[in-house]
Amino acid sequence: MSVLQTIWATVQAEFGDFAEVERITRTTWRMGEALLLGAAIGWDRERRDAEAGLRTHMLVALGAALFVLIPLESGMNDEQLSRVVQGLVSGIGFLGAGAVLKDQEEGRIHGLTTAASIWATAAVGLAAGMGLTGTAVLATVFILLVLVWLRRLGRAAHKQREAEQDASRDHKG
Repeated sequence: MSVLQTIWATVQAEFGDFAEVERITRTTWRMGEALLLGAAIGWDRERRDAEAGLRTHMLVALGAALFVLIPLESGMNDEQLSRVVQGLVSGIGFLGAGAVLKDQEEGRIHGLTTAASIWATAAVGLAAGMGLTGTAVLATVFILLVLVWLRRLGRAAHKQREAEQDASRDHKG
C-alpha cells in the first residue's frame, strides 16, 4: 500500500461514523432540527435586540443536540448519557448566568429572560439530539408563546397601570 493509499484509507476511516445512509440522515436531521428550532427562538430575541440573539440560540441548540447525539451514536448506555445531560444542564446554567447583569445605579437585574431562553433552547436542542422531534417542536412553540404573547400581555398591563397612575395624579391635582 502506498503512502497516498494509506492517507486516503485513514481519512475514510475518520468518516466511519457516516458509513451508513441511515446514520447520516439521522445525524443531519437532528442537527438541522436543533439549528432551525434554535433559530426560531433566537430570531425573536434578535428582533428584540436582546443580549443573545439568533446565532447564540442556534449554537446553544446545536451544541446541546451534539452533546447527546454523540453519546447516543457512539453506543453509551443510559447511565453514561445521564451524566452527559447533567453536565450539559450545569454548563448551560453558566452560559445563561453570563447574560444576567445587575444595574448598579437602578439596582435592577437585566437579562433574566435571555438567560431563561438560552436554558430553554438548550433543552430544545437536547430533545432534538435525542430524536424527540415532537417534543422539541412543541417546546419551541411554548417558548415562543411565552416570549411573544406574554410580552404583549405585559406591555398592555404596563400601559394600563401608567394610565391609572396618570388618572390618579390628575384627579388629585
